[in-house]
Amino acid sequence: MSQVADVPTEQVGDSSYDGLRLRGVSKTYPNGFTAVDTLDLDVPRGSFIALLGPSGCGKTTTLRMVAGLETPTSGEIRLAGDDITYAKPYKRPVNTVFQNYALFPHLDIFENVAFGLKRRKVKDVEAQVREMLALVELDSQARKKPTQLSGGQQQRVALARALINRPEVLLLDEPLGALDLKLRRSMQIEIKRIQTEVGLTFVHVTHDQEEAMTMADTVAVMNAGVIEQLGAPEELYENPRSTFVANFLGQSNLIEGTVVSRGSDVTSVDMHGIGVSVPTGRTHTDGEKGWIGIRPEKVLIGEEGEALDAPGNTIPGGVVTDVSFNGVSTQYLVRMPWGQELAVFAQNTGRTRIFRRGDRVELSWRPEYAFLLDFSQDASAGAQKGD
Repeated sequence: MSQVADVPTEQVGDSSYDGLRLRGVSKTYPNGFTAVDTLDLDVPRGSFIALLGPSGCGKTTTLRMVAGLETPTSGEIRLAGDDITYAKPYKRPVNTVFQNYALFPHLDIFENVAFGLKRRKVKDVEAQVREMLALVELDSQARKKPTQLSGGQQQRVALARALINRPEVLLLDEPLGALDLKLRRSMQIEIKRIQTEVGLTFVHVTHDQEEAMTMADTVAVMNAGVIEQLGAPEELYENPRSTFVANFLGQSNLIEGTVVSRGSDVTSVDMHGIGVSVPTGRTHTDGEKGWIGIRPEKVLIGEEGEALDAPGNTIPGGVVTDVSFNGVSTQYLVRMPWGQELAVFAQNTGRTRIFRRGDRVELSWRPEYAFLLDFSQDASAGAQKGD
């Protein structure tokens, strides 16, 4: 698949760019497998970026090349204007926080955080450690051993130990993977708070879409060694440019359609005999056919013949085939006249009844929420399979 990345192009030389810059970076292993394929990426100084994708997409390999734990097959990595492509890991202004934390069990929390400073014989260690422990809200735990702390507290110790060295870039390799769901969500907010306070560049690797969107200012969705799309979380979610991004970042209904006309503002599409509209800014194909995309929560569901509050795209003739009540919302599958089942997420506000299997319904959505993707792409690409 070709790379569809919105990589910023700076009108400056590499030597004057003060962030992290990758140009043409590839990693091919001796067995012929290419983990990362000619990757270009700019990470502005002080930003928080997430590399998001499934296992084997190249995100961890990219992180390891920045850390110096892997050597690129080709390309260049620069940090704060310096070429670090082949620099030894310990000579890079980079620190990494791993999933397993790698704390020293025989040292207390204070000594774990102080370790790097003492090794470099830095002055005023005590004040710096106290400041860092206060930042991660562990100043009262300073003399405890790691085994006396919870998983979330150990994670914060690992962060403090990495941040106290004031690296140009902090690399986070699936840092929350070992935590339970509730703790993981609270730590997402905590890490974002810490990054905002210290103002350092964070590069976070994850396969968890919610984690990436919650924490990062910018998300790079990776697939098969390339960046499919890069941008703000809301931009990627609302306006995906490939079927992989549409399916991997959330869930999408993708419906076959034929382009009827293209205007400066709107693309008109025939969807199984029904005319629908897609904003030109959300049209990402030059072909005659495309995949009309709409997120399930953007679809309104109503009684047969009911006037729905989404003028523009109304699709009659649906039959409810599955109903899942989830408390705050009800998730439906609705079989359309052409045989495809569409997903609908309806918020349980109490204003409308909950439909049952076999009910005849019609669907509607506002044209500005739809997008149109290249028909040559696999409509199931990026879809998360159940375990």
